[in-house]
Amino acid sequence: MTIALDNADMRIMVIDDSSTIRRSAEIFLGQAGYKVVLADDGFDALAKMNDHKPALIFCDILMPRLDGYQTCALIKKSAKFHSTPVIMLSSKDGLFDRARGAMVGSDAYLTKPFTKDSLLKTVREHALEAVAK
Repeated sequence: MTIALDNADMRIMVIDDSSTIRRSAEIFLGQAGYKVVLADDGFDALAKMNDHKPALIFCDILMPRLDGYQTCALIKKSAKFHSTPVIMLSSKDGLFDRARGAMVGSDAYLTKPFTKDSLLKTVREHALEAVAK
């Protein structure tokens, strides 16, 4: 069975306290036809999730108020969003950071700064998972 994905039907949330990273992701994903929801931090993201129902979430690790690990853990504990793929974003590429992300339920890890190709490749890798939920 083949599932055809229409990018315009897929809403992706980007959670990052850096306006540069949010804007880059918005441009790259928007050019590929995805709907994009931006959040400044974990609290902002959690407040927007019910309204926007993202199919895929990119979440920065180092953020004020509620960091990426805490945000991911809360998303994964949610009955409504526990199966939503969460990809951690970090400027660090260490084994410890990847392991800690996996422990809180993240589905993948993308190192910043990311390229358009690496961002879209990550989306494609998790798109079937996102629409299958």
